[in-house]
Amino acid sequence: MTMTVHDKAMRELLAFYREAGVDTAIGETPVDRLAEQPPVPPTAAPQPPDAVRPPAARPATPVRTLTPRDLATNATAAPPPPDAAVMAAREAATTAATLDDLRAIVERFEGCALRATATQLVFGRGNPQARVMFVGEAPGYEEDKSGLPFVGRSGQLLDRMLAAIGLDETNSYIANIVPWRPPGNRTPTPQESAICLPFIRRQIELSGAQVMVCLGGPSAQTLLNIKDGITKSRGRWYPFQAGAREVRALATFHPAFLLRSPLQKRLAWRDMMALRKALAS
Repeated sequence: MTMTVHDKAMRELLAFYREAGVDTAIGETPVDRLAEQPPVPPTAAPQPPDAVRPPAARPATPVRTLTPRDLATNATAAPPPPDAAVMAAREAATTAATLDDLRAIVERFEGCALRATATQLVFGRGNPQARVMFVGEAPGYEEDKSGLPFVGRSGQLLDRMLAAIGLDETNSYIANIVPWRPPGNRTPTPQESAICLPFIRRQIELSGAQVMVCLGGPSAQTLLNIKDGITKSRGRWYPFQAGAREVRALATFHPAFLLRSPLQKRLAWRDMMALRKALAS
């Protein structure tokens, strides 16, 4: 069948929507929001004061203060205050003795609102006991579907970058700071990153990583507590305390950025060479 110009345009539009993170239809009937709105029916005339009866008094319900244990055990559906969620995440993360324990804790955690909008948890992929660990920012559309980090276009580029220096899923470990996809692939808010930070720190601590690579500015700024952008911080080594051991951390560009700015791949290649040298020493 020959594709018409209209069919081609529709396919390109749908592809654009998918890349932008639009994956859910709000309604089946299109709405013309520029059309003139129908007149609003008049409201009922107010009753005279003597006809209004005061509502019956209800007994006061005691207010229960949520504890960190409540937030970590799926005891409430309402999003908690950010400070309480951070405290709950810290307390829950410290109880994990293994990565399997940590994954189960994160799956039950109710303190981050992103959990309600994501399809599933995206925890990690690769070898958790590898010497090197890569940490990005948050999952995207493909990651949300598969439950694995870095499997979309940026993940495919990352795999090619790793293969160029002799790394793959058998000798590397990959994760994100935020384990749930933000709606529309938007950037996680500082509050969302702060809530999830105790979990990724514990994930790094429980892994066998001796070297960590922060993929992108948000990852480097959140984990390494630096203010510089990725253009200035990339290629530099930083100390990172993972429990009782110190990990060497390297900042580099996120693969998604390299897809948009291919000229920067030459700088990313320098970072990969520095990583290969560090692993060989």
